[in-house]
Amino acid sequence: MIAAIDRIVIYLPVTSINDDCPSTRLSPYQQFQPTVMRRPHPPFRRYSRLFSVALAVAVLQAGPMLAAERIFLSFLFLERSIPVRDLESFAKEGRKTRALAPFLDYFNPEQQTQLRGSLQERLPLNAVAVAQFLYTPVGEALLKRVQQVVRTKSGEGSFFALRSALILAAKDPEGLTALSVLRNFPNAGVQVDVSTALELLNQVQTAVRTTNATVEAVIQQSKATPQANSLAGWSLSQSGLYSWERITLKDLKDDTEKRLTYTGRARDFAADLYFPTTPSATPYPVTVISHGFNSDRTTYAYLAQHLASHGYVVVMPEHSGSNGKQIVDLLQGRAQDITDPTEFIDRPLDVSYLLDQLAQNSIPDPRFKGSLDLEKVGILGHSYGGYTALALAGATPHYDQLQQACQTGLETSLNISLALQCQALQTADKTVDLQDARIQSVVAISPIGSSLFGESGYQTVQVPVMIVAGSADTIAPVLPEQIQPFQWLTTPEKRLVLINNGSHYSTGNTSTSSPDVLSALGTGTGGPSPLARYYTKALTTAFLGRYIQGQEQLANFLTPSYAANLSREPLTLHLTPNLVLPAAQAQQDS
Repeated sequence: MIAAIDRIVIYLPVTSINDDCPSTRLSPYQQFQPTVMRRPHPPFRRYSRLFSVALAVAVLQAGPMLAAERIFLSFLFLERSIPVRDLESFAKEGRKTRALAPFLDYFNPEQQTQLRGSLQERLPLNAVAVAQFLYTPVGEALLKRVQQVVRTKSGEGSFFALRSALILAAKDPEGLTALSVLRNFPNAGVQVDVSTALELLNQVQTAVRTTNATVEAVIQQSKATPQANSLAGWSLSQSGLYSWERITLKDLKDDTEKRLTYTGRARDFAADLYFPTTPSATPYPVTVISHGFNSDRTTYAYLAQHLASHGYVVVMPEHSGSNGKQIVDLLQGRAQDITDPTEFIDRPLDVSYLLDQLAQNSIPDPRFKGSLDLEKVGILGHSYGGYTALALAGATPHYDQLQQACQTGLETSLNISLALQCQALQTADKTVDLQDARIQSVVAISPIGSSLFGESGYQTVQVPVMIVAGSADTIAPVLPEQIQPFQWLTTPEKRLVLINNGSHYSTGNTSTSSPDVLSALGTGTGGPSPLARYYTKALTTAFLGRYIQGQEQLANFLTPSYAANLSREPLTLHLTPNLVLPAAQAQQDS
């Protein structure tokens, strides 16, 4: 029988902090500044601060199971322990035992209430879902990060103990909570390494300060006065004059010899086409929208409808190895990983194959014949779709540098998207040329690929590119995944769009088939925003119109002043065609 833990053991490093330091909310936008201790502390008050540090940092690493929001700091070369049952009685009954009370001295009543709630907060995943995720490479990488802070008392078997505790806790009658994880931890005690936790905290705060300074530099360099004619600015966000209809193409199958050579299997997928029905004297321009990981072709349906109303045929493939269904299959035990590693090849080939079918009139709908301009195609992609768009536009993967990044940074990097990029190393054929010459313009929203492409990989893109970034993106952090790659681009026509306070998901809609697993695991911040969608419609219409249809007058809508005209609180909008950053910021790797 596995023994449940009955104590949390906290190891305290030798150092000190100012006793006058006020309690602060743990926020990515605040700084952590330890100072010299000015006078002795009562012992328990020192321990209370350290306990809150250990607890909060452990929670932040584990996800929302321990969603503490306050950290209080003090240090001594001592070891203290707290019975787990005391935490349970505090969480469920509000009772402060003699052993626990001193550690709660620095929590105000509101903070104590929040702590009680976080200890009992239930993660809506069953044991199969948790097990399936934790046995994937990404899940194992996250466990190893937690293991740096939270370990067994002996330090042995920590990885397996953590995984076991999480899976068993998901089977607990009360569900997967912090308390159920503690109860199911297969060891006599849990060691919280505060020294490592504080190193991580300092790393986070350093990265945050650098990111904030960089974001502020982008804002300053994109400052402009709004255009005098404000109505002209807003008009591109309004629907166009074309009527349209959606056409669903089901069970598309690419079983060509070429595809089988690349991936070792046939590829089935569906697609939606948003097709203008208003007659046109010339072929309709074509734009592709590639959805992100754990998403589907409905996420940007609003944008497809908008573009169709402006006369575009919008092609929206469903990437079957990285969509919401893939995650559902994983959580229900029907898939082995969060995404098929061949997706890094399959996604771009999905787009090329679909364009081929349209060009060859292979789709049995007479409306398509001769009515599509497939010589200059625009593409918009979000997140994993941003990678897809850039690969099709000519960005070149560099697997050697990706291998190095994964070996040295996977367990320590604050860039969550690196775990997904590392999946590309499992791609069997790394020599595939993914560029499609028909792609002549790219809008990449919160794209990933900094480690996969690297500087030289981005420099091979020579078509116009607009990168859209959210400053509060915790999945694909703005500095390494959007700002640095924007600086690496050498194409003469490029734009960086910053949605200040925008998250990874601000510009899309909630997917109809995707489980909210990222938010459940505590990696998502902020949901879809009507204001961000408004920005996306306006700027995408301007960018594609300028570089796909050659409407030079739309260049006026791709300026800092136009973005300033659109900008509204709480998600302010900033645009710049060029960016010059201090060397320290430009080289920061989060």
